[in-house]
Amino acid sequence: MPMTAALFALLIQPSIQQDAWPQIEASSILTHIKYLASDELKGRNTPSEGLDKAADYLADEFKKAGLKPGNGDSWFLEANYTGRRGGASGPVKSVVAVVPGTDPQLKEEYVLVSAHYDHLGERQGEGDQIYNGANDNASGTVGLIEAGAALMKTRPRRSVMFVALWGEEKGLRGSRAFVQDPPVPLSQIIANINLEQIGRTDDNEGPRVEAASITGYDYTTLTDRLIEAGKKTGVTIEHHKRNSSMFFMRSDNAAFAAAGIPAHTISTCYIFPDYHRATDHWDKIDASNMTKIVEMVTDGIAITANSKDRPTWVEGKDATKRYREAFKELYGDKIAAKGLSFSPLSEQEKRPNLLIPSSK
Repeated sequence: MPMTAALFALLIQPSIQQDAWPQIEASSILTHIKYLASDELKGRNTPSEGLDKAADYLADEFKKAGLKPGNGDSWFLEANYTGRRGGASGPVKSVVAVVPGTDPQLKEEYVLVSAHYDHLGERQGEGDQIYNGANDNASGTVGLIEAGAALMKTRPRRSVMFVALWGEEKGLRGSRAFVQDPPVPLSQIIANINLEQIGRTDDNEGPRVEAASITGYDYTTLTDRLIEAGKKTGVTIEHHKRNSSMFFMRSDNAAFAAAGIPAHTISTCYIFPDYHRATDHWDKIDASNMTKIVEMVTDGIAITANSKDRPTWVEGKDATKRYREAFKELYGDKIAAKGLSFSPLSEQEKRPNLLIPSSK
């Protein structure tokens, strides 16, 4: 039977299903976390020399994996940080990298994957006073490296933007700066998956093995895609009845949600024994479990980036009302009604009104 042009196009189109990701190695995860949570970086405070070293390391790792710079020709989205109440001030930078999409039209749309790479720095006193922040949040940052490298080997239809953000511990300052001055129009970002504390399994409420929680679990249809990814990779996506809503506003997803973008944070532990303590060290990371979490995240990114429709906020919930309104303002009535894909608008995009809460 003669092959039609339509059939030929279908056969050569990249598959939108991914059955097995390139192996994500526990040894690679630990190598990255050991460096990011080392005493050399002195707790990655905002701003600090240690934070700058971490940023350069991340840019180098993205480059090695074949990703493209995410801010024009630059790996960095720079800003000036002004400390509060006499705190340190200075230049800071988020690290931005892109896996280019394969679809001629959809590649102009982005799934944004974020994690904050800052922590609490050093304190004065006896003994160990360097707050290395291995789980919070070197783990989430390493998730960006590993997911980006995997997706470069099987690129999805839409583009995927990875951003390591400064200043989360200072009040979501880095994500707020990103929303105010994004490297692409916000209306081209269809979803945000934020990674926070994905390396520990010793939650204060009990062991968390092969399981992850999502903040705002029932807020958007993005959760359905992550549940699907969890089933494929053997990770249970759980709804914590109290913390799912309570922690929704406490990480960088909150800045993107306030702009109207469907956004969630994925964690294995909400609170763990060394949370915001100097004892949050790399040797307490469960790297074997983290490989499964990163595989689930990577698959969830791919499902979202390959899907015909965009994620949307769930209707009829008081908790999502202001996000639904911001969604409609950002994307327009047609998108808000159906979550359909669309071509980027050529006119100047409106800046959304930000409703940013206090940080943790």
